[in-house]
Amino acid sequence: MVPMKAMVLRELGPVSADRPPLSLRDTPMPVPGPADALIGVSVCGVCHTELDEIEGRTPPPRLPVILGHQVVGRVVALGNGADQHLLGRRVGVAWIFSACGVCPACQRGAENLCPAFVATGRDRAGGYAEFMAVPAAYVTPIPDGLTDEAAAPLLCAGAIGVRSLRLAALLPGERLGLTGFGASAHLVLKLLRAREPRAEVYVFARRPEERAFARELGATWAGNTTERSPVPLDAIIDTTPAWLPVAEALRNLAPGGRLVINAIRKESTDRAVLADLDYVAQLWLEKSLQSVANVTREDVRTCLAWAEAAGVVPEVQVYDLADANRALLDLRAARIRGAKVLRVAP
Repeated sequence: MVPMKAMVLRELGPVSADRPPLSLRDTPMPVPGPADALIGVSVCGVCHTELDEIEGRTPPPRLPVILGHQVVGRVVALGNGADQHLLGRRVGVAWIFSACGVCPACQRGAENLCPAFVATGRDRAGGYAEFMAVPAAYVTPIPDGLTDEAAAPLLCAGAIGVRSLRLAALLPGERLGLTGFGASAHLVLKLLRAREPRAEVYVFARRPEERAFARELGATWAGNTTERSPVPLDAIIDTTPAWLPVAEALRNLAPGGRLVINAIRKESTDRAVLADLDYVAQLWLEKSLQSVANVTREDVRTCLAWAEAAGVVPEVQVYDLADANRALLDLRAARIRGAKVLRVAP
C-alpha cells in the first residue's frame, strides 16, 4: 500500500490545547472504485462542523476517520466507470459525498434531504490528507477565476450561505440580518452586496473584531448579539453554534419575517433560553423559523459561478496541514476573520 500523510481523528472529545484531537499519520492512499475519482488534494477548508464531529454532536459512524469537506485538488486517477474527461481537472468536493439518486427527495432535486445522504469527512474520509477518493459524479469543477484557497470555503461556507439566502426569500428592498460573522456570514454579505450593492445587511456578533470586520465589508450596521437592530428586519440568517442568537434574532424580525438557521448542529450549553421565549415579542405575527440541511451539488455550482462572476474573494487564513489542530483551536476560541484553509500540497 502506498502511504500518504493525513491528519487523523482517533477518538472523540472536547477540543482544547491540552488535547489536540488530530494526529499526523502515514495512512494508505485510497484506491478509487469503478465510479470514483482519486484527487490529489491541494487545500481543504476548516469548518465548525469539524468541531461538531470531534466533540460528538454529529459523530462519525466509525473511527479513525479523516475529516475535511471543503476540498480542492486535481483528479489524478479515475475508475473505469467514471467520466474520463475529469482526469487532470481541478475540482472541489463539498459536504455532499453522495446521495441515493432515486428517493423522492433526490428526484425532486432535494438530494440534501436524502435519507441515504453521505457526508464527506464524517461518513467517508475527507480532505485533511494528501489524497482522497470520491464518487466522480459528486465532484464540482472549479472555475478558472478562483484560486484554490478562495474556492475551498465557497464549497461549504459559501454554498450553505447561498442555500440560506434562497430560503430567506428576500424581496427587492428587504433588509437582511446575520447573526455571527464567521466564514459563512462574511461570504453571504460579500455575495449579496456584489449582486445587490444597495442591500441593507445588519450584523449581530459577540466580538468587537467581528463587528468591525462586518462594517469593513459593507454592513449597514453591526451590533452585539443582544442588541436591537435600528429597524425591524425582513429575514435573518443565524450562522452561530449557540441558541441565544436564535432567541435574540426573533425579537428583531418584522411581522412576517423569516429566521433561517444555518448550522448542522447547535451546542446545548445555552438551550435554556428557548424555555423563556416570549410568544408575542418573538414568535407572533406570522414570523417563521426554518433550518438549513446540508447542501446540494447545485448549491455548490451556483455559489462558485456567482463568486467568480461577481469577483467575490473570501477572506482566508491559511495553515499548513500539520497545523490543523491549531486551526481548530482558533476556531473553537472564535479567533475568526473570514475562513480557515489548510494547505495540503506545497
